[in-house]
Amino acid sequence: MSGEGWIPVCDAADVPCDGVRRFDHGARSFAIYNLGGRFFATDGHCTHERQHLEDGTVMDGIIECPLHMGQFDIETGEALAGPVCIDLETFEIRNESGRLYLRL
Repeated sequence: MSGEGWIPVCDAADVPCDGVRRFDHGARSFAIYNLGGRFFATDGHCTHERQHLEDGTVMDGIIECPLHMGQFDIETGEALAGPVCIDLETFEIRNESGRLYLRL
């Protein structure tokens, strides 16, 4: 898959089930999630103190920042628990034959 703003990320198998993986592209950093075989992508940094979410905990569709335990909904990016109050930006992601692509 190429064009239309899609960029290759990694193999789907590289993102642990119910886990998160970091992906850097240019000056941007993203968090790629695998929720039981469904893939999602958000901005990679917490909106509170810019801690990377790769080191956070994924539980029940929520990512918890490792620094101050702020929580976000992985699918929507919505800030759920303080100290975070600004939502994460989300991005469309596709699984094409086991390869993940992110749309910028």
